[in-house]
Amino acid sequence: MLDINIIRNQTEEVKAKLAKRGEGYSEMIDEVLAIDSQRREVIQQVESKKAEQNAASKKIPQLKKAGEDTTALMEELKKLSDEIKEGDAKLTDLDAKQRDLLLNIPNTPHESVPCGKDDSDNVEIRRWGEPRKFDFEPKPHWELGAALDILDPETAGKVSGARFHFYKGLGARLERSIVNFYLNTHTQNGYTEVFPPYMVNRDSMIGTGQYPKFVQNEGAYVLSNEELYLIPTAEVPVTNMYRDDILEGSSLPLKYCAYSACFRAEAGSAGRDTRGLIRQHQFNKVELVKFADPEKSYDELESLTNDAERVLQMLGLPYRVVALSGGDLGFCSAKTYDIEVWMPSYGRYVEISSCSNFEDYQARRAKIRFKNGPKDKAKMIHTLNGSGVAVGRTTAAILENFQNEDGSVTIPEILRDFMGTDLIK
Repeated sequence: MLDINIIRNQTEEVKAKLAKRGEGYSEMIDEVLAIDSQRREVIQQVESKKAEQNAASKKIPQLKKAGEDTTALMEELKKLSDEIKEGDAKLTDLDAKQRDLLLNIPNTPHESVPCGKDDSDNVEIRRWGEPRKFDFEPKPHWELGAALDILDPETAGKVSGARFHFYKGLGARLERSIVNFYLNTHTQNGYTEVFPPYMVNRDSMIGTGQYPKFVQNEGAYVLSNEELYLIPTAEVPVTNMYRDDILEGSSLPLKYCAYSACFRAEAGSAGRDTRGLIRQHQFNKVELVKFADPEKSYDELESLTNDAERVLQMLGLPYRVVALSGGDLGFCSAKTYDIEVWMPSYGRYVEISSCSNFEDYQARRAKIRFKNGPKDKAKMIHTLNGSGVAVGRTTAAILENFQNEDGSVTIPEILRDFMGTDLIK
């Protein structure tokens, strides 16, 4: 959530930054400011009446002591009390309207974010590895999975519906091995592993920015019997571990990694990536989350991205890193790098990780602060997260990039101890 003080005092700068994302946000800022002006006017009126009320209340014992009639003064006090209640109710209504507006305004992009209307304007930063040149016609991972009897969307469709998968045999072991490899690597690199709940309450969804935008766009699964949501990413429960808390500055940065299943309705992606593991309603992911000092958060973003890249390098998967343009930036993000892995069946790079700095946007929503000393004023922390990385997409990338002409798949060396084999055939 944006800081109302910054909106109030740096209005044109905020509008200019939001213009990187597209149109319509300037009007929302004007609406916030109009409500803010009404709020301050009502606050002034209420405070003035409270001062009158206090002054009048002090007169009553004096009048009674002097034997004078207090009827008129008591009527004035009642009138003031009613007007104060009315003002407080109006203020509560204005506060709710302003908060609702602020919750629907995205984060302002960092100055280094490229201008652009969508993903076609993203800027490539670097590449690692060379896409393999096959001397045979490579198959897509869904055909390989079916032929090897390790991926079974048909049975999952019977059990659950479209965009679900059964992993079978060495396919299930490959997915599990990737999870273990990612967690082991990240914990060795200084991240603390947590295993979070898969359901969260509305306050948690608000805290990381999935509510109201993501929920209203039918991207989230809501449990009908109570106000709980299936998590779209482990970012939600892990970030909210510190909701309403004040952290010690000396402990920063805090670094966590978490495996979770993730659940997304994918309502806005009808017809896209309907085959295979790229776009599922349920998928596995290892998430990286950081809580950082604002002065160091962009250094932490670079190291977070490098940590996500490292596991792909260890697997030997070619990838590239792109900086997202303003028009492609996630709702809460101030800056995002996407890591895209090479997929032979697509003939292009496909997103496998997004690494973002949210600055204090999530922290303000979730009230996560820090203090460098006991006498210091608490300040908003910066939160960051990145996929470390998407597991199902890693499985797909391994099947496609390491396939052999006879239909078998060579296991990357780093996974062979986890797998207990060097080949799926």
